[in-house]
Amino acid sequence: MKVLRLGEDLHAELTGMHAEADRNSVHPHRLPVRRLNSLLQAMAPGVIATGRNAGTDGRLPWLYAREAVPPEVLAPVVGAWAAGMHREDDDSEGADLEERLRSGDPAETVRLPHWETEPVDLAESVLSAGGTAEPAARLYSLLPEWIAFRLAARTFRTGGATLHFRVESSGDGARLVSWPPQRYERRRQTWYYSACLTITVHTVPFAPRFRVHVSTQVRRWATRLDVRPHQLGGTTVLLDAPLPWPEGPDRGHRLMVNTLGYDRRSKELAWRRHSPAPLLPELDIVRNYPPPEALFADPERWINGSGDVAAGIVYHPSIGPHEVGPGLMPRERADLDAWVEEGLRPLLTRAPDLTRVSRSNTPSLLPRSGAGRVPGVRDAQLALQRRAALTRALNGRPLEIDVFWQSPETRAALLAELPKLIGLPAGQQVPSADGETWQWQCEGVDIRVRARPAGPLADALPTTRARGRLKAVRLAEAIEGRCGLVADRADPLLGGAGVVITEIAGKERFAAVPDSDPKHALRIAWARQGRLTQFVNSPDDTDSALEHRARWTWLDAFRQLGAISPPAHRVGAGIPGDLQYAALWLVRHTRRGPTRCPVHRLVAVRVRPGDGPGVIEGWDAERAEWVPYPKLLLMLSQAREPAAGGGKETGTGKLVDDSPAPGGSRPAARPGVEQDRQRETERQIRALLFQLRDRPTLLLADAGNLRQCWPGLRNGALDRDTLGFGAEPAQRHTLYGHDLRVLLVRDGNARGEVAEWYAHDTEDGVGFAEGVWGTADTEGRVFASTASKPHTVAKLPKGLMKLVPTAQGRTAPGKTAWNPGQLEITVLGCLSEKALTDSGRAGDPPDRPAEWATLAHQLRYHDDYPPLARPLPLHWARLAGEYVLPVAGTKSAGSTSSVS
Repeated sequence: MKVLRLGEDLHAELTGMHAEADRNSVHPHRLPVRRLNSLLQAMAPGVIATGRNAGTDGRLPWLYAREAVPPEVLAPVVGAWAAGMHREDDDSEGADLEERLRSGDPAETVRLPHWETEPVDLAESVLSAGGTAEPAARLYSLLPEWIAFRLAARTFRTGGATLHFRVESSGDGARLVSWPPQRYERRRQTWYYSACLTITVHTVPFAPRFRVHVSTQVRRWATRLDVRPHQLGGTTVLLDAPLPWPEGPDRGHRLMVNTLGYDRRSKELAWRRHSPAPLLPELDIVRNYPPPEALFADPERWINGSGDVAAGIVYHPSIGPHEVGPGLMPRERADLDAWVEEGLRPLLTRAPDLTRVSRSNTPSLLPRSGAGRVPGVRDAQLALQRRAALTRALNGRPLEIDVFWQSPETRAALLAELPKLIGLPAGQQVPSADGETWQWQCEGVDIRVRARPAGPLADALPTTRARGRLKAVRLAEAIEGRCGLVADRADPLLGGAGVVITEIAGKERFAAVPDSDPKHALRIAWARQGRLTQFVNSPDDTDSALEHRARWTWLDAFRQLGAISPPAHRVGAGIPGDLQYAALWLVRHTRRGPTRCPVHRLVAVRVRPGDGPGVIEGWDAERAEWVPYPKLLLMLSQAREPAAGGGKETGTGKLVDDSPAPGGSRPAARPGVEQDRQRETERQIRALLFQLRDRPTLLLADAGNLRQCWPGLRNGALDRDTLGFGAEPAQRHTLYGHDLRVLLVRDGNARGEVAEWYAHDTEDGVGFAEGVWGTADTEGRVFASTASKPHTVAKLPKGLMKLVPTAQGRTAPGKTAWNPGQLEITVLGCLSEKALTDSGRAGDPPDRPAEWATLAHQLRYHDDYPPLARPLPLHWARLAGEYVLPVAGTKSAGSTSSVS
């Protein structure tokens, strides 16, 4: 493979130009090469991928190519990029650099570096101490690009049609996009869509080889934008343009990635985020490329092409409706999968199929209604369960519920649905001086619901755009104002539990004015009054049925009250009867978070099935004790950021100034801030483990969520039956708990970390299957959990073809298919034979890892929910994070909390 390095001379020349062009740069010696890399990938024939950190060190590999890019191509591209670093009216530096690079004068100190031929091992990896193969860092971008180009050279034939694919670079991976797009005629309009294959490199815990994941989706294209220019924050645009150079390899195989958005400084649409599109006219003066305004005004014209230039705006729901449904069904994904496998053989082979490890797919759930069953029996049993759970959670206290409504339909639906869910008759209306009040009293349950118009409580937050004041402080003042309104309308809670349900407009109604959505302000305000909060959208802002939304509003209110518990498992005798569950979730907000305040906070939830009131508890880190789940939620909402000019709170409570520096640049984070967060998070986890030693414990953690502040959860750091903290050597997990088991779960994490799946049989049939799956290794620790398909796709045929619809399925593109993901379950720590021997308990029967994976799988199920993405304790810990809403300090802040 051909490899090019910038070289020390050219790197020094370019960094000098960069420092001159941007005197306020935080890193003057780090070249901003992202735009240059995008330009070279799109315009330089033969370039496969770009190396990492080449902008920092000129000795590192910069370009990987099948053949050397000639100087007459490379010099103009580098020159155009260099000119782009300067003001638009001063491109002399870039033009001068291009001439110097082209000159060939031996006396010239700045020259284009020479291409070198180097062997590149596309399977290069090292084996970690725990037996996990970790690929070389450059393979995360190089290998997907190489695979994408190999596949793009082939055509995909399906249903009598042929699809051609183009390569789209995407950070640590690559995509294949069918081009030109497919068309779907609906509602007197043409809608455009493509097949999209995402290629990424990943590791699997304890696997001796790393994996390449290829996932399939539908890529939809915008044909109209139902937003105003100033509402367009940033949308991806793929540009199809012929190379302005002579013929070369990969001609026409790549689409150029750009970002179109509104520039608030220039008050107009512009190419943003290192987009290479602004540099194209410098390289190709013959063709007309789409200006941002023209593309925004008429996307359909450009997707069909103007001359030999075409551009497609990638669709997002925020820009309006689309008549093509997302997703592909199993038959079509299986065909694409076979095409990929054939195109990569024999260099890459498919990972072996997983096999079922357990027939116990679900816990003890109530039987579904069906033939031979009396209608309504299951609903009645569910109502009894909910009422019993509510009685247990309230523990004799009355429940005060306030409903603030905007539409009479919503008020009526909420009042009608509550007694249905808990098996009570219609409520008795009682006299009330303020609003309408209904009461239910039965078998230890005392509920009072007061319904009042929302009025100004549900209005948009008043926001100001005063320059020189941080967004977090301005938003905090608006929040304090809404807290004042709430305090005026709140009555004191006299020993009972309180829940407030507020009808508010959908978030799209507030999108035009940033930070005007009142939801988080209301949650903070009511928490200060000791009340939990739940929200329901107005009927005009959602397509779902009002009865359905009212039902889920009450069910989530019950969850917040702690009136829910996991169903009994059906795994077997290998699971201790007095087992408790503990789940960890790390809440991470940046300056773009819901309150504009950065925060890292660990949420821990403990579940002790069958322990009576308080079956769900949360960890109070300040008091070092377990508290009821509702109290945890109220405490989480009371976090406050000191008024320190935009300081950033670390895990230790220290502040790090991340306010903008003069000139708009941002200073680097102080050394050690990330290490402080890690040490504090790991300290809290160790303290928690000590508190859980009194009985058998299953600790559940989401590796993708927690590994940033617990690096010991990275795949390359994992080792069986050990836990690692900080720089200390990993220790036996039983040192943290005599009967401790540790399970890690992982989903795609928006990066394709876990592969998509479909089930097949021996007769070439494809479809879906639920259960727990593993490899042929009986001592394997990594399993896959797949849930049943949702009811929304229950009637869709598994053989539905959307890319090339059949004559009988002309409306197939409009169907919403289901791209199922699997939940990876890693049994990191259990009582294996070795763990028992090391602990001095060699005579005890060892655990079967498959049983613990099955338990985690069954925890995804509950009678009130469709199958969850994560086990129930993790689900509850993640939802508790919705109450982590730190507020910047203001001069007027001084409200006290009613949490007790």
